[in-house]
Amino acid sequence: MLDFITWTADPVWFHIGPLAIRWYSLAFMVGFLVGYEIEARIYKHEGAPESWLGILLMWTVAGTIIGARLGHVFFYEWDLYSQDPIQILYVWKGGLASHGGTIGIILGVLLYSIFTTKRNPLWTFDRLVIPIALVGGLIRLGNLMNSEIFGHATDLPWGFMFLRSREWHELYYGQACHPTQIYEALCYFALFALLMWMYWRKNAECRPGLIFGVFFLGIFVPRFLIEFIKNDQVAFEQTMTLNMGQWLSVPFILAGIALIIYAMRRPPVHIDFPDRFADEKTPARK
Repeated sequence: MLDFITWTADPVWFHIGPLAIRWYSLAFMVGFLVGYEIEARIYKHEGAPESWLGILLMWTVAGTIIGARLGHVFFYEWDLYSQDPIQILYVWKGGLASHGGTIGIILGVLLYSIFTTKRNPLWTFDRLVIPIALVGGLIRLGNLMNSEIFGHATDLPWGFMFLRSREWHELYYGQACHPTQIYEALCYFALFALLMWMYWRKNAECRPGLIFGVFFLGIFVPRFLIEFIKNDQVAFEQTMTLNMGQWLSVPFILAGIALIIYAMRRPPVHIDFPDRFADEKTPARK
């Protein structure tokens, strides 16, 4: 008999009176705090105004939450929410879509570039997506703690039996399932390491759009492939050859390829790095 992993983790970290603080919320908070520190170091490295950071955080948080919520509403359960629109505001009941969060962040960065930096949006995207890759991995670990968004049944030795999941009891009781949350988290952490290396070691930011393009491929190619072994999120996906998550990933994959081609066909832009982390071997000119 195979020994599978019995997963019984409590999704709640601790309680403050009647308020439950969940691991999923902690993943968001840690991700944004660590991401802010990474972004602060990048801004210091390039001599960008420190005041821009707080504004960027505001746009990023707002874009992530609003975009992810509306993405779930419109892409997955519009028939439900259109009958009772006030339910859209009940974010604490669950229902966030990463593709919607991505769109929300893109719109936020465009507004941030227009009103704050007055620079090409690619300047912000190339720097912002580095910590976002880390946040994406942490959020998937939050999904693991919630025993949600797992995959089909498997006989692989690292299969998980999600005892706290109603969906698992209804569909797979007694069987182990792919821990697809871990698969995605590992992909996103590896992407984070790659983007950090590209920025700090290879000066990839000197090719506007390159880091952004690699981010799109690193996020959405694994998402597209892992969806083949994930459970459908909503009933209408059962009749689809590719599910909604895969169809929504395709435009981002194509955009990633286009951005990489665009970046590599243009001459690199050399940047003055005013702080001590500057690469002194790189000619500095604006």
